Amino acid sequence: MVLSHETLIYRRDANQNGTLLTPAQREALVAPYLPAPKTPSSAATRKTRPVRTFLRTQLHTLVFNLIHTFFSLYIRLRHAYHAVLSRVLAILYYHHRTPELIRKDVRGLSRLPAHLSVILELQEGDGAGLEALLDEVAEVSAWCACVGIPMLSVYERTGALKAYIPAAHRAVATKLHEYFGKGRPSLQVRAPHMPSFLNGDFSEQAAASSVSGHLSILLLSSEDGRSTLVDLTKTLAEMSQHQKLLPSDISSDIINAEIRDSVMTEPELLLLFGPYVNLQGYPPWQLRLTEIFHVQDNVGVEYQVFLRALHNYAKAQMRFGR
Repeated sequence: MVLSHETLIYRRDANQNGTLLTPAQREALVAPYLPAPKTPSSAATRKTRPVRTFLRTQLHTLVFNLIHTFFSLYIRLRHAYHAVLSRVLAILYYHHRTPELIRKDVRGLSRLPAHLSVILELQEGDGAGLEALLDEVAEVSAWCACVGIPMLSVYERTGALKAYIPAAHRAVATKLHEYFGKGRPSLQVRAPHMPSFLNGDFSEQAAASSVSGHLSILLLSSEDGRSTLVDLTKTLAEMSQHQKLLPSDISSDIINAEIRDSVMTEPELLLLFGPYVNLQGYPPWQLRLTEIFHVQDNVGVEYQVFLRALHNYAKAQMRFGR
């Protein structure tokens, strides 16, 4: 049998480590069992059509350029519209550092937030960035004091403000003096897990008798956000392991109470002065029921953005569900 004979020869050659047959003989031995080579198809040998390819490429380029042109035109028109609107509002509602004018701007609002939170950003560079940041904190603090918001929390991602609590207090106190004169409200500046700075140039009697109220400022950073939740989770887990707390006793109310005591209460309104919503690691637990406001294409801390946020908050509907 031919198949058996060829198989026998192949196996005998394999047993002698390929010394019985030459490479050519081995190729001739397996050649009848190999598939026939494929011949080039007509589609593969067909010549390409350069004209059609060129037209297709030009069409794609034209469509891309049209989309890019219309989108760029839309962006430029939107930026111009918002810039003109912001400038008009800044002129119409300029406060002249007068508390009476600021109170007049919010007189018709049905409600104001008891706790306002803002996100500010430190410009990298020399000390001028920190001075500009302190001036922004002072401006927003003065606006809050004028409209009667007692609590302001300022979030800055890197935590640079926490290292300058006395300087922040001096900057805010100076700004309040420019707005209110000698009758400025009492002031407290603090940060989580750090001692507060209360009425640095105010006596306790003057603070208690201040007719302009009291303003409390809380400085926050990214370490007060997710890391606080992680530490709280570890603490609750250890208490549960040592049977100091039952797992069934852990609820959102306990977590809310612990975070309120260690960090802050939930703000009613979060104001962003950037061109888009970027929370930059803001404490997430406190944002469950917070109204977030920003003005598209806005850059910089502007009074008209602050005023528009208060008007938007007054008209917002809070639906907490059941």
